Amino acid sequence: MTEEIKQSGTVKSADRVLDIIELLASEQEPMNLTEISRALAMPTSSIYKIIKNLLARGYLESDEQEKQFRLGYKILEVGTKYTQNTNLVNEFQYVSQRIVSEINEAVYLSIRNGKNVLYIAEKQSLQPIRFVSHLGMQLPMHATAMGKMLLSQLSDAEIEQLYPEEELGTLTENTIHERSSLIKEVSQIREEKLAYSRSESVQGVHCIAVGIKNSKGQIVAAMSISIPQSRVTDSLWDKVKELLTQAAKELSYKIYFQ
Repeated sequence: MTEEIKQSGTVKSADRVLDIIELLASEQEPMNLTEISRALAMPTSSIYKIIKNLLARGYLESDEQEKQFRLGYKILEVGTKYTQNTNLVNEFQYVSQRIVSEINEAVYLSIRNGKNVLYIAEKQSLQPIRFVSHLGMQLPMHATAMGKMLLSQLSDAEIEQLYPEEELGTLTENTIHERSSLIKEVSQIREEKLAYSRSESVQGVHCIAVGIKNSKGQIVAAMSISIPQSRVTDSLWDKVKELLTQAAKELSYKIYFQ
């Protein structure tokens, strides 16, 4: 009987841990203790103990006051390892290698994570000067070409809901810092099917991004090429647009239409 109770308690604790992780994964914004307790119908005292452990292990992150909680870097590490085996990432490796072989510039793949763009794959160039990311890296969507491409999937109203304030944070002096300007640029992206970042996330680095669509026509991922400003020419820029557009169509077809 004692062993059965012990096993039952262990399973219950594991369920609670997974419930918290799955809840936060389903929400685009951080949640506080009361919101988590209400959503899971669990005592705040029990949730707090679990959250403290998850914070210590890196599976959750909090604000400075430890009042708002979201998924942490450890989840991204685990998720990235899984993602590396998915069809999209595998196909991306073939397509991006072809691009790097042709123009010797870095290619990236990302998805949306809340207000951030999450890097899930890359193919680096052999250039001595280049922008280097790492798997699991996150940057604000409004400051990146891939992020703005992912935002183009949303309606203007959804963008306003995602960014309640007019003022946006900046990474460089070129980062879009007004929501109204962001919405205007995203509207252009919807028409042109291309998104740009000109020294907006990293000073001196320009980027072009395209969207990868599923069978419903929804943009589920973004793909980009980053080039130091010193190497950007009109002919290279045009070539990058051509290569990215073709690559996005190829990935969409292979993953979501075959």
